[in-house]
Amino acid sequence: MRRLLPAVLILAALAPRLSAQDMKKSPHPATARAKPPVVKRSAPLIPLTKREKVVQLLNRFTFGPRPGDVEKVLAQTPESWVEQQLDPSGISDAAADRRLADYPTLSMSPDQALLTFPDGPTLQSVGEGKRPYPSDPGLAAVYEVLISKLYRDSDLKKLGPDGKLILHQPTEAELAAQKKADQATAARIARDLYALPKSQRMAALIKLPVPERIAFTSYLSGDLRAPILNDFTPHERELFRGMNADIGAGFLTIHELTEAKFVRAILSERQLQEVMTDFWFNHFNVYIGKDSAVWYTSSYERDAIRKHALGKFRDLLLATATSPVMMVYLDNWQSIGPNSIANGVNPTNPKSRMGNRGLNENYGREIMELHTLGVNGGYTQTDVTALSTILTGWTVERPNQGGPFQFDPKRHEPGPKQWLGHTIGTDTVAIPVTPDSNRPPGMNEGIQALTLLAASPKTAHFISYKLAQRFVADEPPPALVDRMAATYLSTDGDIKAILRTLVRSPEFNSRKYFRNKVKTPMEFLASAFRTTATDPVSPDALSNTIRTMGMPLYFALPPTGYYITADRWMNASGLIDRLNFAYALTTNKFSNQKFDSTRVLALGLLSQPTATSPSQNASSTTRPKYAEALLTNGGANIPLPTDSAGSDTALRVLESTLIGGEVSPQTNQLIHKQIGQLTTPATPPTETLNLLTALVMGSPEFQLR
Repeated sequence: MRRLLPAVLILAALAPRLSAQDMKKSPHPATARAKPPVVKRSAPLIPLTKREKVVQLLNRFTFGPRPGDVEKVLAQTPESWVEQQLDPSGISDAAADRRLADYPTLSMSPDQALLTFPDGPTLQSVGEGKRPYPSDPGLAAVYEVLISKLYRDSDLKKLGPDGKLILHQPTEAELAAQKKADQATAARIARDLYALPKSQRMAALIKLPVPERIAFTSYLSGDLRAPILNDFTPHERELFRGMNADIGAGFLTIHELTEAKFVRAILSERQLQEVMTDFWFNHFNVYIGKDSAVWYTSSYERDAIRKHALGKFRDLLLATATSPVMMVYLDNWQSIGPNSIANGVNPTNPKSRMGNRGLNENYGREIMELHTLGVNGGYTQTDVTALSTILTGWTVERPNQGGPFQFDPKRHEPGPKQWLGHTIGTDTVAIPVTPDSNRPPGMNEGIQALTLLAASPKTAHFISYKLAQRFVADEPPPALVDRMAATYLSTDGDIKAILRTLVRSPEFNSRKYFRNKVKTPMEFLASAFRTTATDPVSPDALSNTIRTMGMPLYFALPPTGYYITADRWMNASGLIDRLNFAYALTTNKFSNQKFDSTRVLALGLLSQPTATSPSQNASSTTRPKYAEALLTNGGANIPLPTDSAGSDTALRVLESTLIGGEVSPQTNQLIHKQIGQLTTPATPPTETLNLLTALVMGSPEFQLR
């Protein structure tokens, strides 16, 4: 990798060649808490070719086209592909579903997730016999280990004669002796397990005595750890991590959620649904590290975001507003009306207030500023306070035990509220809400307010701006935003209709906005696997990689979410991280991930409508035979090291397959220079091809979609 460092630095230096428009400072992705820029009208738009239109569509509406995808969409027409993607329920997704079955917490309710990866109080309750052990043998084994650790820690703490806590601390000699014994135990167990078939290893592990399970999961050495863990299924790895964890293993649900996101982004056939789920989660961001959010985030993404990602915006807004994790994240679950019963006020005597536990305005502010109207949406601080009182009582039942959303009338501020020119709490609102006998008294006020927000022209414009920013340009064309907003209003916020307006627009299909969006780390990593048709066998390694790239999934702390604009992600250090990843992936040094560059070249050759053979002596008519040979013999005889024509063609094929269009002469010259410096005639052809693939994947052009 040291030899590649000069290439990395040179490629990083090429970053400024990206479109000047993309490198301008853009509004914050989320809304940008600033007025959208005014863009002057420019010259007439130059339309894309038919093939480029498909490349644009796949770059924006998927996490990256796979080899052959462009040809498939051309054969069925882009319009029919879009309609299929807009109806994800009609798309078979068997491959992704099989992989997602390895992550059981994805389908669990929050309280079930808490029981699966328990916190301290849950463990204590089970240890004291107040609650049963899980019925699943693997999870029961995790509980046994964690409860043993819980009581071990308790035994170390004793009260002295004076009532003060005494912590028994083993001597260094005792600790060293115990560690040595546990390491020997771990090595013995590893050898025993490795001798068993892969499918029997976890079953054997969970039958061991608890002290041996603790020794094995705590002291399994590095040279033995990788072979054992790599052969476990994702769920078995979770059980291993659970037994290895300290008290409070809730963070392990994050592993499942993060890995599943990569599996869906790379393998799912329902690409538009996954792209929109990613977009809306970022728009309605929650931080998984806050309080009890860890138990709720999976169900939030599943039931609030993905379920409504292609529906009506009002339904999506209401789903997020009645999600426990949103109430926890923005503190609305603690908000209490100043004149409510919960604040010690007797309804028959308003002057009887006994306390002043208070109103929390976090959610009331963010729902207007970030979720609906936008920062310049015409509301005032008075409106923020009023909406916050309207939403008092929207809380969570048993938030520390995975309980559901609830409306608590005792916390709700009584009486009518003046908000955005409406009197909420009466029947005289512009958009009445049908009474629901199942809804507690007072909750209709919040439903009315959210319905009004969803129907606002300002919300229509703001949401259209955000969508255009995600799919068209960091600074989206105002005329397109206006047309999308008009569609929003005429269809009652139908997300599918808004996307149709976008994808059929001359702006979306113009050269001005072609390959001009910088990939986020998530988009880059997913596209690296999709464009090379690589099966992600180590999604846990991807979770670690995206963390080092500055985008740990579900850990965006501010309610604005992660940036989706170039100014945050395109810089020298970011390009170095990306090329380091590309080199590790293509040389089979990325965890236990398998990569086959000859297969990438073969698939690319087969998907090229007009391409020459990689050999000077072969015509284009032999291209399918050559590609077939690559697929069957691993490219043992590819003529890259000595045949410049073959090397040029291979590079063109890789660029076309991975990037979907032309690259600059500067990039090509740099790649050729690096190949010349880093290879010799004795370099195996596959190593040369691996290096070519890594350099293309690390090029500035691959960073664009």
